Amino acid sequence: MTIVLVHGNPETEAIWDDLVPYLRSDDVVRLSPPGFGSAIPPGFDCSTDAYRDWLAGELGKLAQPIDLVGHDWGGGHVIRIAMEHPGLIRSWTSDILGCFDADYVWHDMAQAWQTADVGEQAVAQMTSMPAEARAQRYESLGMSSAIARKVAAGANTDLGRAILAVYRSAAQPVMRDLGAGLPRAAAKPGLALIATEDHYCGGETLARRSAERAKAKVAVLAGAGHWWMCQQPKQAADAINTFLAKLN
Repeated sequence: MTIVLVHGNPETEAIWDDLVPYLRSDDVVRLSPPGFGSAIPPGFDCSTDAYRDWLAGELGKLAQPIDLVGHDWGGGHVIRIAMEHPGLIRSWTSDILGCFDADYVWHDMAQAWQTADVGEQAVAQMTSMPAEARAQRYESLGMSSAIARKVAAGANTDLGRAILAVYRSAAQPVMRDLGAGLPRAAAKPGLALIATEDHYCGGETLARRSAERAKAKVAVLAGAGHWWMCQQPKQAADAINTFLAKLN
């Protein structure tokens, strides 16, 4: 069994440091999407479709069976695989199912990134911040101090380009249209992780509604925010381990 972890924005694979020791698997692979801790290959347009194809290609290189776990945009890429390439995985886990609900509205920062000129200015401001200042910002939002420093230090020059492209490729109605495919994700067992204080993904109601459409199990991390893997690593790992232990 291979557990594959896929992170999101504006992160690197360091986001998983506190979670991995609690996962019951000897084979845990962390994949870094292009622009988010790894270089953007030539010709890669950083769209949500491109990330789906990238992830499918990476999964095809790994030993089966694969239990795929995604956070933030990584969770979005995981859902795309579950809906469109279920044969590549044994199971899937995601924390952003609410983003695929028909009533989901992108959060304020995402809408800024999706807006011409405004997005460029926001990204320039973020990427020009010293690493220490970025780390302090991430820590204030819920990352542990050690992980925040690693994430801030690992940001590369491709980050801003990747942020603008992926968010603009998923401006509404794109996400709600993609959400129409959620019943196809039921082809493989799924787990919806719901951090009750995560205010970026539409909230518990939308997440549960999407989970029901995908026939996914639900695990609630009460009191955890967007970076639940830093705030409640053992509880989150317990939820994932329990889910995986019940699979055939």
